[in-house]
Formats: sequence, C-alpha cells, structure tokens
Amino acid sequence: MKNIITGENIVKAFGEGDEKRNVLDGVSVEINEGEFVSVMGPSGSGKSTLMFALSGMDGIDSGKVAFEGMDISALRENEFATIRRTKMGFVFQQPTLLKNLNILDNIILPSMSSERKNAAQITERARVLMKKVGIEELEKRDITQVSGGQLQRAGICRALMSDPEIIFGDEPTGSLNSSSAEEIMNIFSEINDDGTAVMLVTHDATEE
Repeated sequence: MKNIITGENIVKAFGEGDEKRNVLDGVSVEINEGEFVSVMGPSGSGKSTLMFALSGMDGIDSGKVAFEGMDISALRENEFATIRRTKMGFVFQQPTLLKNLNILDNIILPSMSSERKNAAQITERARVLMKKVGIEELEKRDITQVSGGQLQRAGICRALMSDPEIIFGDEPTGSLNSSSAEEIMNIFSEINDDGTAVMLVTHDATEE
C-alpha cells in the first residue's frame, strides 16, 4: 500500500512566553493510499492544526512531514504549491465560493487558471462530479440560491477536480443540519470507496 503522508514527531506551538503552549507535541501519523482517517477531539485540541501541518498549509516548529516520501520542508514553494493543487483537495466548514459566479463556474474556476486542459474538458469533469454528488441541476444557480448542504457538495466537487490522492475535510459538516451532514458524510465515504484517501477533522463521534 502506497504511503501518501507521514508526520514524524510534529511539534507546533502557539503563543509567547508564559502563554506559549504546544498544540501538537510530538505527534506522529501515517496516511496510506485509500485510507479514511478521522481526527476527533474538542475545539482547541489541535485537530485542524494537525491537518494544516500535514497538508503543508502551515509550518511546524520541529519534526518532519513527508508527502509520498518527499520532505515538504525541502521543497520550493512553487513545487509544493503544485502538489497541493494537483494531489490534494480541501473541503472546509464554510465553502469559499464567489458570489458573482454561479455554482458551475465556482467549481471550475481554480482548474481554469491552473490546469493545461481546455475549457470543455474541465467543464465536463465538473458536470460529472456534480452529477455524482446530486447537484447537476444547480449549475446555473447563484450561491445564494442553494442550501448549505448543496454549497458543501459544490465545495467537494471543486476539491475533486484534479482527481487528488487525498481529500482533507476540516469540520465539513459543522454548519449543516443532521440530515445534510449525513448526506455529506455518505459522499465522503463514496469518495473513499473510489480509492481516494480521506482525512477528516471533526468533533462529532458520529462522523468517525
């Protein structure tokens, strides 16, 4: 089984002087191809900090993080930016979608600016994903014309556009009602069943 991400003895502190504390204190973790990893704990316990460290979105004070065997601290920023863009997907509690674009255009926008594919290929990929998550009829809707659960599905589509090795979810159901949350979790399970690794940060034991 191919290793995707390894974190060894990760330390990350916040604060200064007497207020300084280690949010991550010698944490080690390994995520392999096709795994579904849930990180649970109360607010402030370091769940999101760990996700940001493993994904390279934030630096660490000591330890090591490797993606597919490459020490990410040794990579140039543009090299790791390419990895994040093509091999990682991110889904957050609140999807960061643009109000002046419809749902389809929000999904394809990052790919239009970063991938060497023509617009027709990118649009077709987006429509396939939208159908997969059940929002294919919403492509022309503004983001103010859909529900929170539908917005999160659009965010998942955007995260999957580059067919990443791993999807990171940071409290992706935190702002949804229980029915929508269950539907989103089922989508994550389906993504994982298709072979994509998932790392999910949550405070909800039902999402384990």
